[in-house]
Amino acid sequence: MSSSFPILRHVDFDPGAADLPAPRLAVDPLASPASFKRQAYTALKNAIASMDVYASRAEIRLDERRLAHEFGISRTPVREAMAQLEREGFVRSVPRRGVYVVRKTRREVIELITAWAALESMAARLITENADDEEIVSLRHMFATFEDGEIRAHLDEYSEINIEFHQTIVRLSRNTVLIQLAENLFTHMRMIRRKTIGEKDRVDRSIRDHMHIIEALEARDTGRAETLVRDHALGLADHVAKYADYLE
Repeated sequence: MSSSFPILRHVDFDPGAADLPAPRLAVDPLASPASFKRQAYTALKNAIASMDVYASRAEIRLDERRLAHEFGISRTPVREAMAQLEREGFVRSVPRRGVYVVRKTRREVIELITAWAALESMAARLITENADDEEIVSLRHMFATFEDGEIRAHLDEYSEINIEFHQTIVRLSRNTVLIQLAENLFTHMRMIRRKTIGEKDRVDRSIRDHMHIIEALEARDTGRAETLVRDHALGLADHVAKYADYLE
C-alpha cells in the first residue's frame, strides 16, 4: 500500500465457528491532512475487503466515533467516507442503530460473479489482441512457486496470488472503461474468492484453470481464452450456488 495511506489491521478468527463475535476493524492514525475523507475511505474499504465477513453471523458494526478517534481526525470525513461506501454497497446505514458491513446474499454474490465473468472474459479477448508477450508471460510467473503440489501448504499466499491474477487480467486489457467498471465489483469479489478458495477442490481446479487460460493467451487463441476465463468465473458461481450455505 502507498505510504500516503494508513496501515490496516483486522482481528483474525476461526472461520469455522459461526457463533464467534464479529471481527473489529482496527486502524492507525492517518498520516496527512491533505484529504482525510479520501484516506478514511481507502482505509475502511481496504479493511473491509481484507476481512472474512462471512465467517461469523454476528453483525459487523462500524463505530464512527471510535474510528475517528483512531484515525486522529474529526468525525465528518469518516461519516463522508461511510456514505461513499454505502453508495458502493459495502456498508448499510440503519437509522438509530449505526452503520454495518454488508454481507451479500447467495443470489447477490452469484449476480456479482456473473457480471465479473462478462467483464473478465472480454478482458481476455482484448489481451490476445493488444498485450505484449512479456505481459502475458508475467501471468505464468505468478504461479511458479506453487508447483509440485505445494499450493495447499501456502493457501493464504496462493489466495492473494489468485486475486492478483484476476486483477491483472483486467488491467492488461488496457480498456480504461472496463478497468473502472471492474474496480469496485472486484472488491466485492475479493471477499468471496478469499472465502471459497479453500473449499472442496477449488484450489486444485483453480491452478489447473489458470494454466489453461495462460496457455490460450500465449497462443493468442482469442475464442478459447475468452471461453476459459468466462467458464472459470461461472464455475465459482456454481460452487456458491451449491455449497455457500453461510450466505443465507
